[in-house]
Amino acid sequence: MKQTEQQFLKELENKLWTAADKLRSSLDASQYKHAVLGLIFVKYVSDAFKLRQEEIKADLANPQHEYYLDPADFSEEELAAEIAIELEQRDYYTEKNVFWLPIESRWQFLQDNGPVVIGGADLDIGGKTKKITSVGHLIDNALEAIERDNTKIKGALNKSYSGLQIDQAKLNELINLIATIPFIHADLNSKDILGHVYEYMLGQFALAEGKKGGQFYTPASIVTLIVEMIEPFEGRVYDPAMGSGGFFVQSDKFIERYAGKNEIDPITQKRKISIYGQEYNHTTWQLAAMNMAIRGLDYDFGKEPASTYTNVQHPDLRADFIMANPPFNMKEWNTGVDDNDPRFKYGQPPANNANFAWMQHMLHHLSADGSQALLLANGSMSSTTNNEGTIRQALIENDLIECMVALPGQLFTNTQIPACIWFLTKNKTARTDKAGRKLRARKGEVLFIDARNLGYMKDRVLRDFSFDDIQKVADLYHAWKTGVEVNGIAYEDQAGFCKSATLEEITKHDFVLTPGRYVGATEELDDGIPFGDKMATLTAKLSEQFAESATLEAEIKKNLVGLGYEL
Repeated sequence: MKQTEQQFLKELENKLWTAADKLRSSLDASQYKHAVLGLIFVKYVSDAFKLRQEEIKADLANPQHEYYLDPADFSEEELAAEIAIELEQRDYYTEKNVFWLPIESRWQFLQDNGPVVIGGADLDIGGKTKKITSVGHLIDNALEAIERDNTKIKGALNKSYSGLQIDQAKLNELINLIATIPFIHADLNSKDILGHVYEYMLGQFALAEGKKGGQFYTPASIVTLIVEMIEPFEGRVYDPAMGSGGFFVQSDKFIERYAGKNEIDPITQKRKISIYGQEYNHTTWQLAAMNMAIRGLDYDFGKEPASTYTNVQHPDLRADFIMANPPFNMKEWNTGVDDNDPRFKYGQPPANNANFAWMQHMLHHLSADGSQALLLANGSMSSTTNNEGTIRQALIENDLIECMVALPGQLFTNTQIPACIWFLTKNKTARTDKAGRKLRARKGEVLFIDARNLGYMKDRVLRDFSFDDIQKVADLYHAWKTGVEVNGIAYEDQAGFCKSATLEEITKHDFVLTPGRYVGATEELDDGIPFGDKMATLTAKLSEQFAESATLEAEIKKNLVGLGYEL
């Protein structure tokens, strides 16, 4: 991204968050999040509608276009009336994948009538009079109309503005604030701007909500790392704990980057992926649906928000790519789950920790050549309590583990629990994957990457990855999988960073998968002496000091006895 574009987005971020936070007053961050993001969605679809209107006007005035209206065939008044009729034809919008908006859902209507309805008013909407009792009711009415006329997002919009405990004048101020978001820029398209604003706001609300906020938001850099490693280029993409849909957004961005590098049409390539998701929390499910809609992504999030454990929304799905950041160490997950559930073929997960329930659910829905990645707490790599060690051993012995990545601390807004990424596959044979990479046979091998020293502190409490960090890990992983150089990087074990281990080595470590056990220490310290040599020297010196200590102790005892003290 150009520096001017970055500056534009940065200024937009600061302006919006500062102003929006001032309007929050006593409203809880979790409620305000939906108030802000819902209005941003309406502003975006309204701007897209308006842009399409301008295109239609130009087509109607263009003699070379099939929509052309010849002024010679109409009086001035008739032509104006005919243009007005044509601009209200739904098909002109839907054919370009633009949401059709009835009058009451258009942003100008909200802005014009916000001050009017603060105390309640009768409004003329499409020739019919409707009683609107408040600004919140005005917004709810707009959202209901969008859902009514666009069945694809029915139930996805959070129509609860009427019940918000917020001053109606402040809600009207929020409308006027969001009206200033410029979804038009010389070098950025409207979806890029809106998507950036939406993602930024999600991150800020996650910070504001603390632990609870992390339920719907995974830091973008971690999602990007997983996506760059797993490369969801075409096929079925699934997230069984999707939150606000971050993995799908980054998959979309990955395809754009990949298409750009390989001179492929990104729109054509995006049609080759199918998005499937599931989410238990209703309002988060709505956030994800809006997140997809503003990017024009087709998706299937099931019939309703539901528990992945007891009400699977995609029972027959076998996905090519599965990515998830499920809740860490979730307790009491198995209420209502059958003890003979076929998903848990590698062992029954303990009731007090869902880590291996998530993992096996994903494996159950993974295609024969598919790849999956999930974030879990570090304990998943070494725990032996309540059957977890047995399940991990079964996964290893069935050669399902492909790569383990240890992450730095302080990456998450909602938890300080150290985390890792598991990468699994059912097929380690030599083949060509969906991204066109020729993979070597990797049977009986697992790659360990210790990324705990990567990243930078973005502020006093949060760590982040740069794209260079992400690229370094992803290129190393692909070089290991292919056996050839990737972006100039050829795979080799690096002490303190990465190690390709065999199942025999892992067995010797009692099936513990902590990367630090395998990668060892850094090859050289600051003084240039190899760690192994230095350790041998230090051990020998320590032995000498112990011997000297024993000699001194014996001499002291001898002197004390000579002085008449009994020991």
